[in-house]
Amino acid sequence: VQLQASGGGSVQPGGPLRLSCTASGFTLDYYAVGWFRQAPGKEREGVSFISTSADPRTSYASSVKGRFTISRDNAKNSVNLQMNSLKPEDTAVYYCNTLPPTDYWGQGTLVTVSS
Repeated sequence: VQLQASGGGSVQPGGPLRLSCTASGFTLDYYAVGWFRQAPGKEREGVSFISTSADPRTSYASSVKGRFTISRDNAKNSVNLQMNSLKPEDTAVYYCNTLPPTDYWGQGTLVTVSS
């Protein structure tokens, strides 16, 4: 089971960005999925989680609650993270993984929030 995160980039504070987590070769909706991030010099932390469509639930870290929205696009076999009102402290490499996480984290996608 391997997932690929994409959609990162550079954005000014207050701006939006949309990340996508795509699965190949298996149905992503069979798995709970989490978005994680790792800022320079810090440990990886959980950002948001979504359960399967059979029992839909979402959760968010307190630092992103109200600004980020996680959702599934089963037609595209993906999980998206809509990030609004971005802050400089959101700068990090963002990863997605199934829950519980596998050992494969991939390269992630870099989000830089700076003026």
